[in-house]
Parts: sequence; structure tokens; C-alpha cells
Amino acid sequence: MALALPIIASELHMTSLESVMAMSVYSLATAFGPLLIGPLSELYRRRVVLHTAKIWFLIWNIVCGFAQTKGLLIAARLMAGLGANAIYALGSERSDERGRSLGIYSLLPLFGAAAGPIIGGYITEYTTWRWMFWSTSTFQAILIVISIPLFRETHGPTILRHKAKELRRSTGNARYYTGDEALGNGRSVSWVLMRSFSRPIRSLLFHPITLVQACLSALDSGITYITLSTYSDIWTVEYHESISKSGLHYLAMCPGEIVGAQIGGPLLDLVFRRMKQRTNGVEMPEFRVPIIIPSFIFIPIGILVSGWAAQKHAPWIVVDLGAFGLCFGMQISGQTLQAYVIDSYPYHTSSASAASQFLCGLTAFGFPLFPPRMYQVLGHGWGNSTLAFIAIAIGIPAPLGIWWYGPRLRAKALSSY
Repeated sequence: MALALPIIASELHMTSLESVMAMSVYSLATAFGPLLIGPLSELYRRRVVLHTAKIWFLIWNIVCGFAQTKGLLIAARLMAGLGANAIYALGSERSDERGRSLGIYSLLPLFGAAAGPIIGGYITEYTTWRWMFWSTSTFQAILIVISIPLFRETHGPTILRHKAKELRRSTGNARYYTGDEALGNGRSVSWVLMRSFSRPIRSLLFHPITLVQACLSALDSGITYITLSTYSDIWTVEYHESISKSGLHYLAMCPGEIVGAQIGGPLLDLVFRRMKQRTNGVEMPEFRVPIIIPSFIFIPIGILVSGWAAQKHAPWIVVDLGAFGLCFGMQISGQTLQAYVIDSYPYHTSSASAASQFLCGLTAFGFPLFPPRMYQVLGHGWGNSTLAFIAIAIGIPAPLGIWWYGPRLRAKALSSY
């Protein structure tokens, strides 16, 4: 959508800030949507919540394409973003194969974010910006039709609850129940709902390790969306390229994500298995941490290379190589942090992921609002240097702290989960 913002702003009479808001308000919704979707998927069924959220997204994404006013477009983008969080109702693979599955899990959203501007650039230049929404809605409708008969329930406690319910029905014996049912026995529906919906926030406020992981993920997300929202400006403003041609440079991000997924996923599993062998089969979430630090070295390097190359009008390949390195590091760090939170909270993965996504959505919404002014004052060189210094200051010490103090931080959780 970033490439089409000037055209959308002109057609719907939007200011620069309003046009950026139309794009980033979607990310704001992804901050709050998981707070509902995560707990609901654990309270009811992942499968039901997943399909409901996808249909919700489809409806509002279609509305975006028909919007004739800026207010409707912004509102529809917000509502579509709430349904775009269906992915947080999903689970993951067994621990020693989790890197492989997360390589795909985290690759597809980032790949879509990088490939989208390429397709969107040509759609905007040769048709209308509205077809960006209609084409993605068509694809979403096809996926819904395919997924409904194929998807099965994957949430362990939910499966156990339904098995216990079936045993009670078939045997007439009321003693078949799960631990969750015993905890909620005699409680009101409002108590159960409040406990479930508050779980992501309680995790963020009272579980130090969740807060640290969420801050790292939020930093990742913020830098990613700054890059996605401003990358086309480098080519249209600094290099005077057309909209469609500038979109082609997002191709540099796709290989970075693909290579990161292909290297990071297997490496994550390999390191986990090796460290598990050293501890005689004992598994710890901290076994994921050694992969995080190298990824946070690639991120600032990529930011610095792309920023200063654009500032000095270096050959286009240098700028794109910087974007490649940035996305390579982002891909590895993203899947590693997700694996860590899954290992830390195996029975409430969706809620723990929702807590992390809450901060990610806020930074994805807020960070793209200040780069235009930042780059106007500092230029791409020093502007990106500022981001790189922040990434180094947070991205290196935090994983080291998790490695040294992770078990103690997890033990200091101030509330039950």
C-alpha cells in the first residue's frame, strides 16, 4: 500500500499524516486483535476462531476497495487488521523440529510484506489502487474455501476437553474432566472469559521474560515497518524511478527472508538438539538464545549499508544488499524469538504470542509515523544510523540477559498463567 499512498491521498483528499495513518492503522489493529483471538482460540477451538477471523478480514478488506471517503478507508483498514490476526490462533511443531516449522510460519508474512509492494506498484500504475484490495480478497477467499475442510484442531487442552466431554456423555461418569475444567468448575462464564482475556496482559505485566522477549520482537517489528514504508521513497525521490520500477527493489528483501528461513530454521533445530544432548535430554527455552545474537548483528549492518548507500547515491545494488542483510537478520531473529516464547509457555502459546504481538503492533503503527521528519532532518545516512544504534543497544544486551538470567526471570512470574 505504501507505493499507492500519494494516489490514494489525492483521490480521497487526505493529508500526508492521514494517508500514513490509513496504512499504519492496520498495524494498530494487529496489536489489539491477538488479545482477543489468542485467548479465544484457547478457550474454544483454534479451528473455529481461525476461520471466523479470516472471514472477518475478507469482508473488511473488500470494503477497503470500495471506500469513497478517507474515514471509511481508515475505519475499514482498522477492522480488517483485527481479522488479520488469525495466525495467532495457530500452534507449532514439536520442540526439536520447531525451527523448521517457524521458518515457514514467520517467512510467509514477511515475504508477503516485501513482495506486496512489487505487485502493488504495477497494480497502482496500470489499473487502480482499489484492485490491491480486491485482488488480495480474491486470494483470501480461495484460501478460506481450501482451508475449511483441511484444517484440524491442534490445541491440546481443547482436544482433551472435548475428549472428556465425550467420555462423560458416553459413560455417564462425571469424573472425567481436565485440569482446566477443574479450575473453572463452579465459576461463572464471565470469570472464565475475564481470566482468559486478561492472560496476555498478565503475561506482559507480571512475567519479566515475556516483557523482554516482547520488547525485542517489537524492535524487530518497528524497524521492519520503517523499512517497508520508506524504502520506495529512496528510489522515487533519491533515484527518480517510477512507482512500478521502485517496487522491484523490494525483491532484495525476499531473498534475505528466504535465505534466513532456510538457514535459521535448521540451525535453530540443530543448536537445540545439541544443547539438549549436553543436558541429558532436559529441554530449556534458553537453548534458542545463541541464534538471536548473530541475527541482531546482521540487522544494524543492513540498516547502515542501505542508509548510507542511499545518502551517497551509491549504485542500486549496494542499497539492495543492505536490505538483504536487514531482512536476513529479521527473519532469523523473528523465528528464534517466537520459538523461545512457545518453549516458555507451551500450554498457552497463543496468549503468550498475543502479548508479544501487542507491543509489535504498537511499534509497527507508531514507528512509520516519524521517519518522514527524521529523514528530512538527518538524511537517510544518519537516520538509519540512529536506528542501527538503537538495535545494537537493545538487541545485543537483551539476549545475553535472557541467556544468563532467563530461568530466574521465568521463575519470578508474579501471577499464575
